[in-house]
Amino acid sequence: MAEVISPMDVDECDDDDPSLRSNKGKGVVAGGVPPDNRDTPWVEKYRPQSLDDVAAHRDIVDTIDRLTSENRLPHLLLYGPPGTGKTSTILAVARKLYGNQFHNMILELNASDDRGIDVVRQQIQDFASTQSFSFGAKSYVKLVLLDEADAMTKDAQFALRRVIEKYTKNTRFALICNHVNKIIPALQSRCTRFRFTPLDSVYVTERLKHVVEAERLDVTNSGLTALVRLSNGDMRKALNILQSTHMASPQITEEAVYLCTGNPLPKDIEQISYWLLNESFATSFIRISEMKTRKGFALVDIIREVTLFVFKIKMPSDVRVQLINDLSDLEYRLSFGCNDKLQLGSLIASFTRARSALVAAAK
Repeated sequence: MAEVISPMDVDECDDDDPSLRSNKGKGVVAGGVPPDNRDTPWVEKYRPQSLDDVAAHRDIVDTIDRLTSENRLPHLLLYGPPGTGKTSTILAVARKLYGNQFHNMILELNASDDRGIDVVRQQIQDFASTQSFSFGAKSYVKLVLLDEADAMTKDAQFALRRVIEKYTKNTRFALICNHVNKIIPALQSRCTRFRFTPLDSVYVTERLKHVVEAERLDVTNSGLTALVRLSNGDMRKALNILQSTHMASPQITEEAVYLCTGNPLPKDIEQISYWLLNESFATSFIRISEMKTRKGFALVDIIREVTLFVFKIKMPSDVRVQLINDLSDLEYRLSFGCNDKLQLGSLIASFTRARSALVAAAK
C-alpha cells in the first residue's frame, strides 16, 4: 500500500526532491508573495494586488476595469518605460477575472523564457486552442500574458498573429513591452494599445509614504524628495532605492539616498557648475578630478546633472543649444567607454567656449 504524505511532511521534505517541490509555497498570497516575509523585496511585497491599488493611470485602469466587468476584454498591448505599472495592471485584471483559478487560466511567458517560433506554434497554440470549463454563471476566456514582447523574434511575432486571430473566441492575449516600435504592425493592429507614461511625482510620493508607514521607517522630507527625483517616474526604482538606503542607514536623508545610489548631491553639482562657469581650464580640471576621486562620482552622472543645471540658468538660447549639443556628444562618447580624463577636458572646453560666447554676447 502506498504511503500517504501529509502536507506537514511535505513542508519538511528536502528541497532537492523534484516530485515534492511543487507542493511548497502553497501558503502564499495571490501573486506568489509570502504574507509576512521580511526577506521579500519591497517591489514584490507592495506590488498592487487589485486594480484599485494601482498607483496611477486611472483612465487606463478604469477603461480596462469596465471592459473586464462587461466581459468584453480585447487583446491588449501595454507599452511604456519600466516600473510604470504595466505588468501589475494586467496581473490585477487576471486576479479580478479568475480569482482562485488565476494560475490555471493564464499562460505567462517572460523574456527569460524561450519564446521563439516553436513555442508559439506548440506551447501557446496548445494553451489557446483548449477551451476552459466554467461551472459558474459566466464563462471566462483564458489569458496569454507575453511580458517583454519586444524581445520576441520577428518570426515568432508573425506566427503569433495567426494564433491570435484563430483563437480569439476563447483566449485573449496581453502583450507588454517597453518599445512599441519593435512590435510588428500586424500585431499592433490586432490589439487595443495603452501607453503607460512615467509616473507623476505625486503618485510616487503617495506610494512611498504608504511603504514608509507600513515599514515604520525614519524618512526626512528631503530624503523623500530625493527618492522621487532619482526615480524619474519609475516606481520599481524608487522602492529599490528606498529599501537599499534603509539597509545602509537608520535614517533616510537626502545625503543617505545620494550616497547609496552614487549620484552627486545637488550642492556638489552647483559647486562643479560654478567651477566650470568661472574658473580657468587648469583649475577646473584639478578641482573636478579631485572631487571625482574623493567622492567616487562617475563622469556620466556629473554630465547628466550638469545638463539639468544648464536648463535652470539664464543664457542666450544659441549658447545654450550649442552647450547642450556638446554635452550630449560627451554622454554618447562615454557610453562607448572613452577615456574619462579626455572627456572631462572636453566638458571644461565646452563650458569655456560657452563663456567666451556669453562675453561676446554681453558686448
